[in-house]
Parts: sequence; structure tokens; C-alpha cells
Amino acid sequence: MRAYEIILKKRNGLSLTREEINYLIEGFVQGAVPDYQVSALAMAIYFRGMTEEEAAYLTEAMVHSGETVSLEAIPGIKVDKHSSGGVGDTTTLVLAPLVASAGVPVAKFSGRGLGHTGGTLDKLESIPGFQTAMSTGEFITAVKNIGVAVAGQTESLVPADKKLYALRDVTATVDSLPLIASSIMSKKLAAGADSLILDVKCGDGAFLKEKDRALELGSMMANIGYKAGRETVAIITAMDQPLGRAVGNALEVKEAILTLRGEGPPDLTELCLVLAGWMLCLAGKVSNSGEGREILRELIASGKALRRLEELIKNQHGNAGVIEDFSLLPQAGNIVGVETAEQGYVARLGAEAIGIAAMALGAGRESKETAIDPAAGITIEKKVGDRVESGDTLVFIHAGRNITGDLLTQIRDRVLAAFEIREDNPGKPPLVLDSIDRKGR
Repeated sequence: MRAYEIILKKRNGLSLTREEINYLIEGFVQGAVPDYQVSALAMAIYFRGMTEEEAAYLTEAMVHSGETVSLEAIPGIKVDKHSSGGVGDTTTLVLAPLVASAGVPVAKFSGRGLGHTGGTLDKLESIPGFQTAMSTGEFITAVKNIGVAVAGQTESLVPADKKLYALRDVTATVDSLPLIASSIMSKKLAAGADSLILDVKCGDGAFLKEKDRALELGSMMANIGYKAGRETVAIITAMDQPLGRAVGNALEVKEAILTLRGEGPPDLTELCLVLAGWMLCLAGKVSNSGEGREILRELIASGKALRRLEELIKNQHGNAGVIEDFSLLPQAGNIVGVETAEQGYVARLGAEAIGIAAMALGAGRESKETAIDPAAGITIEKKVGDRVESGDTLVFIHAGRNITGDLLTQIRDRVLAAFEIREDNPGKPPLVLDSIDRKGR
């Protein structure tokens, strides 16, 4: 078997076998297949695509390129959740303790933010003392003891994905759907969960702008999960405007706490209930997701979900006092309101522009080496469908004292440009757009 022949076969639009894909991925990780040949394969996949079987074979090969996590020591059905990323996407901070409080173990490996999308680990680390680095043993013990843990992925998990993504990043093949699907699903499958719920974002602030492509990706990932023996459901959700009202690490922690108190923004609350309802369904706790949502509402109202978040924070060495005292979270040195001179209704609130503005404030990172300002970000006062009058505050900018002058003006102008205000009320846009069942159809 030769790498050249496999690349030629895919370039000509033919399907690769499991053995051919295994040969390339194993050789790539071991250094026997050079980067330039794998780059050529990625480009061939970009133009020729992959069948459902090929995408499943690629995912399988990537999973087996490193260690895998066994969650068998944790009783019950373990359900994991993945979001394809967005602006103000605080769902994991709410979902993990909420679902755990319903008796479903949540063993969650999460990542850091890059670009205008936030990372769960960065958000949690804005809680003083919170530690996201855990050994596999510590991770499993935590879930067995309190039902939930959220930690960073170990370096030994899916090394093929790290190497392949580095090549995709410099060869303009990042947005290949089969490569996206195999990248996401290889990490999810290697992490050991029994079932998966996938929150696939589409719209202005998402990686995928069009609903059709989001549906295609969701279907592809659901099929990969199904072929791997994991029940998988994909929910297509809107990301044309930021989710919730907070964008930024400590700001989103505060919003997650408010949501678990029953005081969160309606859209964040709704999405968390939808996703968590499905997680309870996949875990066998309820017969349908709607029944799950009713149970989850009761857990929020009773305070049990919030207490589980407190346990999570304490168990990972964070200062759980933030639950009651938000002043313990990092605070911005300069908070500036951005007002409008117009009146009417918010017709558009560009998620990407808000995300980029938050990144410029220090809430996100342009490269993996960029330092995060945990206090930085934006809180949104007006969203699509809201009435505004001249002089109303649209957002508050939470900036460090080093964000001044021209830079602050540029950020303010970017935020203003994200809003479109019209005379007619467009109404509240839908949040959940579609879903894909357990067999990817």
C-alpha cells in the first residue's frame, strides 16, 4: 500500500477503504507519511468529499491514534454534549450542573476559545482558583463523587486530530465538512460517553453560516456516532445574534449562575432546557425531551441545580463564594455604555461583530498564545425584536484600563455597526431551527 495511490484514488473521486484510511492516519502520526502527502489528501477530500462510511472510518482511525478514556467505572449512562461554537455560548456552564442534578453523570472534556468564539475552560478559569487540569483518575473520581466534572482534554487523546488540524489550518481546508465531522466526533468518541447531543450552530456568528450546511454537518456527525454505537442527536440552533446577554468569561459565569437561579435570559434558558432535556432522554431518565424539560425546570426552581454548580466549583478548587457574591469574579476597570441615536426596533444584532469586539477587549484570543482578560467583554441590553428609543444603551463595554482612546472608539464603532434598527418590529427570531434523529436522518 502506498500513500500516493490512496491520494490519487481520492483525487479521482473514489471511496477509500477502512484499511487505506488506517494506513494513512497511522503513518501520519508515526511520521512515516509526510505532511505534504496528508495535505494533498485533505485537499482531495475538500473537493471530492467523503461517503458516510469513509467519514466513519476516518473518525475511527483518529480515535485509535491515541489513548481513549473509559468511563465504565461511573455508574449510569454517560451523555456528552458538543457545541460547534458561537458568541455568548454559555450552555456548558449551565448544562453540566443542571443535568448532573437530575442524576445523569456528566463527564465533560472542553476546550479553549480561539477567535471570536469563547472557550468553556477560559470561562471556568475566570472563577478564582478553579482548576481545569485533571488526571483521568481524578476526573472519573469527581464524576463518581458529585456527578459532574469539566476538564481539559489530555494531550494523549486523539493526537491525529491535532496534527491534521494544523495542516488544515494552513492549507485552506478547515471548512471541509467531513474533516470537521471527523475532528469533532473523534474527540467525543475518545472521551468515552455512551450518548451524544450535538448543538450545531448556524448563522452570522457561527462557523457555518447557512442552515443547509449545518444540517449536512449534523447529519454526518449523527451518522458517525450511530455507526460507532453511540446514540447521537443533533440540534440545529441559530447564532445570528449572541446567545444570552453576556459575552466574556467572568460575565458568562455570572450569567450561568443567574440562569441556574431561574433569572437568566430567555434564549439561553430555552436552549439549555432543550439540550438538557435531550440529555435526560438519551440517558433513559425520561421517555421524551419535553418530559425532561419539565423535570429540569423543577430542579432550577428548587435550587438543586445551583447547588450542584457550587459542588463542581468546590471540587475543582474554585472559590464557590462567587455563587452568592459576584464581586469575587474579575471586574473590568472601565465600563462604558454604548447608546443609540435612533429609535425603532432592533432588526439585526451581528453576532460575529460583537464577538470580534469582545476579542479586541481581551475576552478572546487571536492566536493560541494570546493572554485572556477574564473580566473583559460585552453585556447586551437590547436584542432583536426589542424596542429602543434615542439615547437608550444598547450594550455595556467591559474593558481593561489599557483599552482607551482610539482603540476604545474603534470597538464602540464596531458594536454600533452590529445593530440595525428599523421602524417595523421583526419579532423574536426562532432559536431551535431543526433536529436530526438518532440514526442521522
